Amino acid sequence: MSNTWKEWEGQILDGKFQLLRYLGESERGAVFLTEYRDGERLVKAAIKLLPANPEEGELLLSRWQMAAKLSHPHLIPLYEMGRSELGGVPLVYVTMECAEENLAQVLPVRALTPAEGREMLVSVLDVLGYLHGKGFVHGHIKPANIMASGDQLKVSSDGICRAGESPDSPGMQDAYDAPENSIGNRPRSQPMSPAGDVWSLGMTLVETMTQNLPAARTAEQPGLLIPLSLQEPFLDIARHCLLHQPQGRWTVDQIADRLEGRAPVPQTQSLPPAVRTPSPAIRPTAQASRAPVKRRSYTVPIVVGCALALVAALAWAKLMRRHEAAPQAPAARVEQPVAPPATKQAAPSSQATQERAAKPYSSAAAEEVQTSRAPAPVPAMIHPETMHEEATNTVAKFPAGSVMHGEVAHQVTPDVLQSAQKSIRGTVRVSVKVNVDRSGNVEDAEIESRGPSKYFAHAALDAAQDWKFKPPKVGGRGVLSTWTLRFEFTRDGTTILPTQEMP
Repeated sequence: MSNTWKEWEGQILDGKFQLLRYLGESERGAVFLTEYRDGERLVKAAIKLLPANPEEGELLLSRWQMAAKLSHPHLIPLYEMGRSELGGVPLVYVTMECAEENLAQVLPVRALTPAEGREMLVSVLDVLGYLHGKGFVHGHIKPANIMASGDQLKVSSDGICRAGESPDSPGMQDAYDAPENSIGNRPRSQPMSPAGDVWSLGMTLVETMTQNLPAARTAEQPGLLIPLSLQEPFLDIARHCLLHQPQGRWTVDQIADRLEGRAPVPQTQSLPPAVRTPSPAIRPTAQASRAPVKRRSYTVPIVVGCALALVAALAWAKLMRRHEAAPQAPAARVEQPVAPPATKQAAPSSQATQERAAKPYSSAAAEEVQTSRAPAPVPAMIHPETMHEEATNTVAKFPAGSVMHGEVAHQVTPDVLQSAQKSIRGTVRVSVKVNVDRSGNVEDAEIESRGPSKYFAHAALDAAQDWKFKPPKVGGRGVLSTWTLRFEFTRDGTTILPTQEMP
């Protein structure tokens, strides 16, 4: 129908949209340049025309109306939509922001550079994270649907649908569609899901970085051949996007973690070690002692029982030696003079506490390290060195008036893409809480309020970890502190407001 589409240039659709110039077409319809009235002024817009029967047209219009309510800086906004007819052909149409070009027009000339590939991934991942979080899928991630509007990358929005809906009808699918959504030899395709978007993203990534789609393996060995020339982390991301089984593919968050150099959190957590303390090793000895009562005299159980008894004996001997050595610490404290006033007894106690904190692998602390090889994650609100000894927080030992507040010694402004900065409408606010050690270095950081964009939240978190502080002092000595850094991103720049929360 190419000739027919081209012939419609200059015609007026629905009495208000003039088809100024034919821009291109897909398997389903065509796109023209038109003008859209925005208040008192006319602005350039793209208008997409699709032939559709009444039932299919109703479905498309409902999807477009739903997508028009979504708002994201990297999504092409939809304007007006409706039904019309040209040349006796019933049509549905939707008007949208007009982009200058798309990636499909760039790839015949050159591949993307690693920096451009990273920028493309950041924008698309931000959009997909936004859509998936609201229960939608894009359904059509491909180079032709990743566009440049001004100096921003934006993704088309006219194909967005609810997760769980059926994919497009046969004949409308292409190489970017996930295998579970393709008809092929399957009796029917599976519903649309976020994993399908991840597959499409993997195909798009390989093509934009190499100018070629990954080649298929043989029919007996399903899968794709991903070129090893692809640089990291793109190669690793592509491999985890293009797994045949959808449940094995990375999520958008895992891809973002890999792109930023963090190890992706697995979808299923591995089980902790079965044996955490010596006690489980002692229980089987009771079972071995009951074996003669049941008149079962196997050789292997006897050997195992003996070995376990030996382990228990060694553990008991070790425990006894520890008990013999344990009274030495209290003995030193008994020898301290009793005569000094109570106000001076706090100093030796604080000193002993600091000595214990400086030797975390002695006495009971050593046992805890040995019997727990996989420590639980520590929230950012808790300083690691105060987990086992609350007395190390010396702030509680002095009156509030003797605390000297800390200061910011060096601040780092987030490094954000100019295109992302210019996409901001209003103010993007992100709050990061950081724990600072006694030297003024950031021990750990945690996003307290991420705002509407994962991209800006990650940028703020990365910057916060490089801040330096002059630690607050108690009695002339630096102490632990906690700060909240409030980042405010606008089109004109970034403002950071630090607040000391503790002490």
